[in-house]
Amino acid sequence: MKITYCLTLVLIVLSTNLFSQTEKTILLKTGTGDLEGTLIVPSPNNLNMVALLIAGSGPTDRDGNNSGLNNNSLKMLAQELSKNGIASLRYDKRGVAGSRSAGPKEADLRFDNYVDDAKGWVLYLKNELKFNKIIVIGHSEGSLIGMIASQSKNVNKYVSIAGAGQPADKIIREQLKNQPPSVTIEVNAILDNFVKGKTVENTPPELASLFRSSVQPYMISWIKYDPQTEIAKLKIPVLIIQGSTDIQVSLNDANRLAKALPKAKLAIIEGMNHILKPAPSDRNLNIATYSQPDLPLKRELITNLIPFLKSK
Repeated sequence: MKITYCLTLVLIVLSTNLFSQTEKTILLKTGTGDLEGTLIVPSPNNLNMVALLIAGSGPTDRDGNNSGLNNNSLKMLAQELSKNGIASLRYDKRGVAGSRSAGPKEADLRFDNYVDDAKGWVLYLKNELKFNKIIVIGHSEGSLIGMIASQSKNVNKYVSIAGAGQPADKIIREQLKNQPPSVTIEVNAILDNFVKGKTVENTPPELASLFRSSVQPYMISWIKYDPQTEIAKLKIPVLIIQGSTDIQVSLNDANRLAKALPKAKLAIIEGMNHILKPAPSDRNLNIATYSQPDLPLKRELITNLIPFLKSK
């Protein structure tokens, strides 16, 4: 579905001067509803550089929070960028929080909608807000969205954080490979159809939540993108960041991306989990951090990220 963007700024602050405040809520009007984001500018008239933060999978909001699991990871990242003189824009995914009105029915949602949204924000930052340099930072599923959006001539640098290194069908196959053989056979058969662009009518009850009919078109649209192929298309500076205690995305994923684009910089952050926080490898203790909004980001994330963003 092609989305035509009409870009509008909504001031939800007391002042009428766009950059008289540090933080502002803005809207991106699309053909299917408004997307809402937060713009942070570290100082008035600082239009040199801005980072577009793209959230991960599921109903994730602009702060990195998802379904009652409040971690504030993207909010904290935006604040750290501001401390280092870098502006940022982070936004609610369509159908979530302030972007709820832009959410289509599940059966109508496609991965490309998220890519078009990211492209729309890039154009907004370039043409409406007049930033000189635009950096895209994609987290988790937002990594793939970001690397596709970064193929635009308007993006100057790209950062992948905890991004998958292979197509979604391969990820799902790996995640479910330890299930009983009968389940694995059914999963592989369904995914084989998705790879061919075909939906499946009769989904086994035990797999209905994952492969329900309404989500199948989205999965087909997502599977067609190979992160290794997409990142290899980038001609701009690229940084790949991966945490060593991430229980959702592995070091192998980061290595796959780095192999696909040898000129990219690779930073492995020891002791950082999927939500960018310090965490042990123990699964239960790791997951516990997902509900600790005051737990700071892993410091090495910032010390690796900022020099890359500011380098020429």
